[in-house]
Amino acid sequence: MDAWVLMSGGIDSTACAQFFINRGDKVTGIFVDYGQAARLVEYEAVTRVTHHLQIPLKETKFQCTNQFGEGEITGRNAFLIFAALVAISPARGVLSLGIHSGTEYYDCSTEFFSQIGDIVESYTGGAISLFCPFASKDKSFIYKYAEQTDVPIELTYSCEQGGIAPCGQCLSCGDRDALEAS
Repeated sequence: MDAWVLMSGGIDSTACAQFFINRGDKVTGIFVDYGQAARLVEYEAVTRVTHHLQIPLKETKFQCTNQFGEGEITGRNAFLIFAALVAISPARGVLSLGIHSGTEYYDCSTEFFSQIGDIVESYTGGAISLFCPFASKDKSFIYKYAEQTDVPIELTYSCEQGGIAPCGQCLSCGDRDALEAS
């Protein structure tokens, strides 16, 4: 089966791609540049990861005058899903991203993914389904999965500020520090 994985260059999306590779699916990474502060270093990480995993990478870019930094970006996951649908159309298979439980963001909730999954299937006549294997798992589960399945954590990048060296202050840096300390 074809699996299209939205990739940010972080541990979650890299583990998600590895999940589908391990399942035997034909995986393609999708990177969306929507003007996020970390887009350049994220892209470098995605390029390293997709090269290591030996999967193709599709790229798409959205231009917007807003400046996106750290914290929740309203509608981000819905936007990424729809941007991916445009980028891969026409296609068949599953579309995925490395979301997980344990966050207050609405677009990481099971309610959101149930609703948006129905919309994706309706838009594509059932050709594409949304499947996020870690949606009901917490961040520590993903980190353990990554360690157990040889996900190249050292190639990933997790910082919302986008500096070459992670800022150590944003939520993503805090998550990564906590995971690496455990």
